[in-house]
Amino acid sequence: MNFFKRLFKIGEAEANAAIDNMEDPIKMTEQGIRDMKNDLEKSIEALAQVKAMAIRTKNDTEEAAAKADDYQQKAMLILKKAHNGTLDTAEADRLAKEALIKKEAAAQQVESRKQETEKYERTVSQLEKNVHDIKQNISRWENELKTLKARVKVASATKNVSKQMAAIDSASTVAMLERMKEKVQQEEAIAEAYGDIANASQSIDSQLDEAINATETSAEEELSALKKQLGLDS
Repeated sequence: MNFFKRLFKIGEAEANAAIDNMEDPIKMTEQGIRDMKNDLEKSIEALAQVKAMAIRTKNDTEEAAAKADDYQQKAMLILKKAHNGTLDTAEADRLAKEALIKKEAAAQQVESRKQETEKYERTVSQLEKNVHDIKQNISRWENELKTLKARVKVASATKNVSKQMAAIDSASTVAMLERMKEKVQQEEAIAEAYGDIANASQSIDSQLDEAINATETSAEEELSALKKQLGLDS
């Protein structure tokens, strides 16, 4: 049972730590930068793909235009041969017509490829702008992260110094004074104890002498008083 309680406490502590990490602005900024870098990588990949399609479409356009010119030239050559008598007129007309039909199909392909190329180029332009904006944002956030880390260091150092100063001005000073006061009281108590010991160690003889001297003094006083009463004091 205790094992499961401990396990629950560990899980609870880790969950609280995870929440704290989520709320940590530095960690959040770092994660945001990582996300933007992932977006940048995807945007660059998409840009490369669209650029490749634009290049391919442009090549197809040029190829279709070349075909249209080629069919135009063939139709003209066939008609010249018919005019020179080297080719039957009806056959020349039929072949020239077929060449012109292919020329028209190639011309339509040119127009279609041109429209596709323009569309891809607009997409390329937009993606390039996105890549540029993401790069700028990454640079800005990285600079802000450096500033934030520096501010955290300064704030932490300031907090530690202030904490130490507060401890010195309050708890440490009061504790030191209390210790000094306690030490003085202890020394005074020890001195008083030694005095009591010294009094207790006084010899019995000195006590007897003190008592005798006190008795003799009292007798002398009584004798003087009696002589005075009898008028014998002179």
